[in-house]
Amino acid sequence: MLCESQFTLKSLREQVYDYLRVQMNEGKIRPGSFLNLNDISRELGMSRTPLRDALFQLEAEGFITIFPRRGVVVNALTLEKIRNIYEMLGALESATLLLVAVRFRDGDAEAMEKLNQQMAKALEQNNFSLFYEDNLKFHNTYLDLSDNQEMLHAIKIRKERLYDFPRNKAFVKEWELHSVVEHQTMVDLLKEHDFNGAADFIRDVHWSFSVQERFIRKYYFAKHIDLDISEEGGKKS
Repeated sequence: MLCESQFTLKSLREQVYDYLRVQMNEGKIRPGSFLNLNDISRELGMSRTPLRDALFQLEAEGFITIFPRRGVVVNALTLEKIRNIYEMLGALESATLLLVAVRFRDGDAEAMEKLNQQMAKALEQNNFSLFYEDNLKFHNTYLDLSDNQEMLHAIKIRKERLYDFPRNKAFVKEWELHSVVEHQTMVDLLKEHDFNGAADFIRDVHWSFSVQERFIRKYYFAKHIDLDISEEGGKKS
């Protein structure tokens, strides 16, 4: 059983989320598989009632699906779902940037540029974990200027859905190199105080599914060529 002190500062949702992420990263459960609620309850030292409440929230956020009388299934990412998430992130991040433009300072752009340089160095060392951490910090430089906690939560959950459930141990280096170039374009626009241009670039390029699709397919589906990657009736990759 996990130590209770590990979770004293975490919500029930976070406890279950962390548990599922570890289980998926270790290959003990896979997308599309049913969860053993008794095992989860025992491992977390949590009764079925709060566990069920946490699962309801995870379902609302798209991580799982609860089937009455059948059980709880971990949702797989499909190409259609990724497309939808990209559209949402593009809209939310660009809107947030415009809302915080009056708070954005030249020092923020400089901090983003430094983070982007660190990301480039991380790629030279093939250190994707460091790249990923700095990538989050890069975007959070302007996101954290917002007081709209609902919007920030929506962005955070969708990024977790894309990258942390579970974290892909491999990465497409070409994609990350393109991201560094795109980040510099964003920084250049922000240095010029062209917030509309930066917001458009975030929405229409950086978080554009059509622009990033070739990389998305390599990252998520390269090993699953025969997988039907659209539950909603799309084509196979």
